[in-house]
Amino acid sequence: MKRIELDGLVSKVIGKEIYYYDEIDSTQKEVWRRIEGHKELKNGTIILADVQTAGVGTHGRNWYTSQKGNIAFSIVIFPDCKADKLKNVTKEIAKIFVDIFHDFYKVEIEIKPPNDLIINKRKVGGILTETKLSGEDVKILVIGVGINITKKDFEEDIKYSATSIYKEYKIKVNNDLIISEFCNRFERFLNRENIL
Repeated sequence: MKRIELDGLVSKVIGKEIYYYDEIDSTQKEVWRRIEGHKELKNGTIILADVQTAGVGTHGRNWYTSQKGNIAFSIVIFPDCKADKLKNVTKEIAKIFVDIFHDFYKVEIEIKPPNDLIINKRKVGGILTETKLSGEDVKILVIGVGINITKKDFEEDIKYSATSIYKEYKIKVNNDLIISEFCNRFERFLNRENIL
């Protein structure tokens, strides 16, 4: 594990601290482990991994990041807001990624509500949002993002339903650019909605 910085990051909170792992079981699990172990995490901290051995998807499903070169990270936010303020956050995150891939690479991604990113009817990415509440107040928001960028070989249970940017478009994507641009745009959304 090491701390890294991304070029092009202009956000003040989101992504200002990034911890990178060559390999980890799950970025999402690592965030919760740090929280439960009372290890200090600054608002907007990202746990980023090249390979996940037990990535977490929605409804307890696996998210496979068994090959290098894909995007897998989790962000922790301490919003201290009412739960209904976050009802559109997953959809907004998906929209930000759709816009980034279109703006920089002319890649066309569709959103399958509430949290799937789709190309040609196959899943290319997903977003997992988890919260810790105190009454109606959200104290902790953990967002997990997985996007298949370079993945060519898919596990048996998803080989007909999943795809990657490379499989569909045969292009090379700068993952650091995608992540830093996401941080910049997501922070603007959070500030606009008075969440951050």
